[in-house]
Parts: sequence; C-alpha cells; structure tokens
Amino acid sequence: MTAREAVFPFGRQALYERNRYSPAIKSNGFLFVSGQVGSHEDGSPEHDLKAQVRLAFKNLNAVLAAAGCTFEDVVDVTLFVVDPESNLDAIWSILPEYWGEAPYPTLTGIGRDVALWI
Repeated sequence: MTAREAVFPFGRQALYERNRYSPAIKSNGFLFVSGQVGSHEDGSPEHDLKAQVRLAFKNLNAVLAAAGCTFEDVVDVTLFVVDPESNLDAIWSILPEYWGEAPYPTLTGIGRDVALWI
C-alpha cells in the first residue's frame, strides 16, 4: 500500500477535522489538494467576489506551504465558477496576482454554484 501523509495548514485544522477530510494528501511524490474556497478560518464565506478569490488563493497557498510547495509547483487547476458570464472577468482580473510565471498550469473551468473553487 502507498504511504499517505495528510497536510494541514496552520489555523484551519479544526475546520477540516469537523468536516472529516484532509486539505491535502502527499503520496508518491505528488500532492493532492482538496478544493479551496474563499472562506475565513471559521468556515464562514467571504461575500465580496474579489476578496473571495484572494481568500481562496490565500487558503490554497497555506495548504501548499504546509506541504513545502508553492503555486509554482502546481501543474493542473480546476476552477468552479458560479455564473461565469457575470463573474469570470472579475475572477480573471485577480488570477495574475497568484498565477506565477510561465509555464502556467493547465486549466479547466466549470460553471458551478460557488463563486470560486480552486
């Protein structure tokens, strides 16, 4: 059986334990990260869209850092976007703040019922 190591960022472990999942698992040299949303440490959502996107990336980067990684190590991203026609421009305006330099990760975008899920 493959060894698995759960990765928890500082300050949010109780949230993950309460909901019974790991924010990330290291296995065989790979890091598998759970979806990250724009929520505060207590799990409450951020209602401003641009602030929500920034908070989602802050949460993602905290998980990556806890695993010894950065966004530069990310090779594939899936974005779940609510009402892409209304929200994608605002979301896309924030991504360059976090995306890093080329080569960029692969990207799949899917319309969904939360504003952003990384």
